[in-house]
Amino acid sequence: MFNAERPDPSDLPSTGRLLKSTGLAALIASALLVTTVLPAEYGVDPTGVGSLLGLTEMGRIKMQLAEEAKADAGGADAAPQGGAQPSASVAPSGVQAQMDVEAGALSGSAPQSPPASSAPEESTWADTTTITLAPDDGYEVKLVMEKGATAKFEWFTNGPKVNFDTHGDGEGIKYHGYGKGTNVDRQEGELTAAFAGSHGWFWRNRSGQTVTVTLRTSGDYTDMKQYD
Repeated sequence: MFNAERPDPSDLPSTGRLLKSTGLAALIASALLVTTVLPAEYGVDPTGVGSLLGLTEMGRIKMQLAEEAKADAGGADAAPQGGAQPSASVAPSGVQAQMDVEAGALSGSAPQSPPASSAPEESTWADTTTITLAPDDGYEVKLVMEKGATAKFEWFTNGPKVNFDTHGDGEGIKYHGYGKGTNVDRQEGELTAAFAGSHGWFWRNRSGQTVTVTLRTSGDYTDMKQYD
């Protein structure tokens, strides 16, 4: 029978050293959680390090894609076919963020009058953005707005329908939804910022063919951001 020798007590780490090592490991894990994991996975960046490393925007896009995937799977938020989209939800702090939404299916026959006749002339728009989406591609455009600022908008496709998510984010707010839908080819109205930050649209092409989305905007915004 083999009897192992007991280690000398002086060779074992003391309780103090064990506590110190455990505390150091916990401190490092907490620092990694705050500076990398939260920004990269959830778009939450309390220290600002995630933004410097480019992780915060990645996390925000992940969260937006997750929301869009839920809309695709459940269809609970999809508008009735050929009907109008729901209006925006009530914003935080009692601010009513309203967005009149129209999503009418394009008729197969030639229109009786040009679509522009029911909307402002193109010359009244401050910015026109054209986006080409391959099958399953997504793209996001956001307007930088102060709380209560309003922007007019319209967007439309060249025929095929897309899924959309109108939302905003700002300091301490990683996602605020204004409205979303599936299989839509046109939308127009006004977007009122519920808080200071970035507010706009994310499109996903599930049509199986290449789609061109044209966005026209004007109003109280100071900048436009685009993410693919």
